[in-house]
Amino acid sequence: MPIGVFDSGIGGLTVAREIMRQMPNEKIVYFGDTARVPYGSKSRETVARYSRQIVRFLLERKVKAIAIACNTASAYALPEIERECPVPVIGVIRPGARTACECTKNGRIGVIATRATVSSGSYTEFIHQIMPGAQVFAQACPLLVPLVEEGLWEDPVTDEITRRYLASLLHHGIDTLIMGCTHYPLIRKTIGRAAGETISLINPAYETAMELRSMLADLNLLSDHRPALGQGVPQYRFYVSDMAEQFQQFANSIIKYGILASEKIDIHTYSSAPLSKEEKG
Repeated sequence: MPIGVFDSGIGGLTVAREIMRQMPNEKIVYFGDTARVPYGSKSRETVARYSRQIVRFLLERKVKAIAIACNTASAYALPEIERECPVPVIGVIRPGARTACECTKNGRIGVIATRATVSSGSYTEFIHQIMPGAQVFAQACPLLVPLVEEGLWEDPVTDEITRRYLASLLHHGIDTLIMGCTHYPLIRKTIGRAAGETISLINPAYETAMELRSMLADLNLLSDHRPALGQGVPQYRFYVSDMAEQFQQFANSIIKYGILASEKIDIHTYSSAPLSKEEKG
């Protein structure tokens, strides 16, 4: 049975990539909601509706666990999905928050993310659960996602925008910075230059893959051998709600595991209502 991974678009590929690296025996079904991206500017109710539709799509493909590889969906929809879903679910916020608490020396933690993730206060909430005395400083960075998706990873414009976003956080004396959007690891070097060598960068994509591995092992769901695949059956399957060709090109620039194919599906055919008792099994 595969692991289901979903995101509002392409950013969650950084989580999928880490799962591939850390759990090479696992199959993956990835869904990117490219027709409705971005989630960061949408309401909690809308993100929850979208997430339920995607969860139904993944459950239809018999996944054994689901990774919500989107900070906004993790902030807005994770509690409901955890309660309703018949398989284990993990988001990207808690693993990142936990690691930040382990890394900080002065208790001053910075977070860069979308407006929705910052407004949700989820990183602050989880950090304070672990380290009540920590000071958390969050900065919304709405321009970084489009710059990443335009491929401007090493561009003076991206450098300048990143420096401006980080200025206020550095003023607060942070020693740890959470890259609270799955797009941001793709510009880690740029963020590192703007933050400086003394700041520890936290990549929730990596931390989520490691926590997922531990969770699957605890539940005896971790695959200990390569999956048996029929001829022409890929280990990793990718689905999108729009722009399959563009997604495939971008995915191939991120994930170096052979030629990827992506298939467009109509996510609107799936219900956005809470999962019923019958669906939960």
